[in-house]
Amino acid sequence: MIDRETDSSERDHVSLRLWLRLLTCTTLIETEVRTRLREEFEITLPRFDLMAQLERAPDGLKMGELSQRMMVSGGNVTGITDQLERDGLVERIEIPGDRRSWRVRLTESGRQSFDVMARTHEAWIVGMMRSLSPVEQQQLYGLLHKLKQGMGKKLAGQ
Repeated sequence: MIDRETDSSERDHVSLRLWLRLLTCTTLIETEVRTRLREEFEITLPRFDLMAQLERAPDGLKMGELSQRMMVSGGNVTGITDQLERDGLVERIEIPGDRRSWRVRLTESGRQSFDVMARTHEAWIVGMMRSLSPVEQQQLYGLLHKLKQGMGKKLAGQ
């Protein structure tokens, strides 16, 4: 894994160093999660993410909605859905009156599998954050919220 932070120096603006540190932390966590999902559950992060979206929508979602929520192309969603459907974890349901669209939802087996994966995933994340005390985690969460709000205003042109 390339540590993007090593490309910076004390001469760089603190904002740039902070951005590189955030990016490095995100990459380290994501890499670890990808590895653990593959080793423990034989599943990819995109498949886990699609199942997570469906878990939040018990009636299922249209393919376009999944694409928007996951911020990936429709083709990617179709490929991931095909794999999960072959494994019996999701099903496609016809939408009455719309022969071109499908709603995708977790099967009972998919729901049970995802429940186990989600609880395990949460435990992994909790473990990865242990170097920060609960108070520090709340502080960082609050600061990142403030950054996110500021970026939202910037993107909205305010």
